Amino acid sequence: MQLGKVIRTYRKNKNMTQEEMAGRLGVTAPAVNKWENGNSFPDITLLAPIARLLDISLNTLLSFHEELTEEEIRAVIYELDAMLKERPYDQVFQWARRKLEEYPNCEQLIWQAALILDVQRIVEKIPDAEKYDAYLLSLYTRALESGDEAIRRHAAEALFGFYMRKEAYEQAEGYLIYFSAQDPMRKIKQAQLHQAAGRRTEAYKAYEELLFSIYQVVNLALQGIYSLALRDQNLEKAQMLADKQAEMARCFGMGKYYEACAGLEIATIKKDTEAVLEIMREMLSGLEQIGSFSTNPLYEHMDFKETREEFRKEMKQNLLAAFQDEESFGFLKKDRRWQELVRFT
Repeated sequence: MQLGKVIRTYRKNKNMTQEEMAGRLGVTAPAVNKWENGNSFPDITLLAPIARLLDISLNTLLSFHEELTEEEIRAVIYELDAMLKERPYDQVFQWARRKLEEYPNCEQLIWQAALILDVQRIVEKIPDAEKYDAYLLSLYTRALESGDEAIRRHAAEALFGFYMRKEAYEQAEGYLIYFSAQDPMRKIKQAQLHQAAGRRTEAYKAYEELLFSIYQVVNLALQGIYSLALRDQNLEKAQMLADKQAEMARCFGMGKYYEACAGLEIATIKKDTEAVLEIMREMLSGLEQIGSFSTNPLYEHMDFKETREEFRKEMKQNLLAAFQDEESFGFLKKDRRWQELVRFT
């Protein structure tokens, strides 16, 4: 890390502005700004005062260590973990702090070490654990500024957990922005926050919305694998996947229509007359309650649009027209039961 970046990193860790630092050193704020941007360097006589002001060693201030490799990071983390099992927590904490000062630009090492130290003090119920808060928070905050999205997400997760334990729910919620709106973990954490804060209705709704979206995602995944199995002419696997889709619809309370429709295509491919006719009947019958999931207790705190009668009638007409498709259902043409089902004339 360049000298200017080291200065900026540790100045921010101490919550010090450029103006405050300049005042303490007897220089101007623009001078500090130039150091941090790499446009100039401090006078050699200022190096020791800068190090003292930032509470770091000259070695750290002048550190030009390159980024550690994945293997080197694993070695440090392994050593940290082993030491925590054998030595007093504070002793290991100080060792880790010195190690991180050697590599102030290694963001992956920073968040991993911070997480291990944080978890250890909670699990082992270290006395006066709060005295380590400020430093661990500074590590997470540094990781939060990483250019690596995964590291930012890990840091945000740790900070969310930290403030949840402190029952500082408003601060915890602020870190949810680091999770994609499509990330299920964001919804889970939002629900956990509502629950912990005593907002039961909001918690129920968040969990239910997550459950409903999980059904849609898993169903799409099963449908995709099912399509691949058909393309590979693996009818046994396709049947298994169709059965799984029906089980999913039943488990998630989606209603009889969705339970039945999953097996129609594979039954048609097999020209299984009895199965096809039974599925057709169930689908037509299930249309009467096509939106029944909206009244299922699983989703009682969610708001759904009411299924209009016109929509059901239109869907039934389309379904009956589809059941008369010659290419798909021609093998049923002479079956009286099929004729009655589709009002064939």
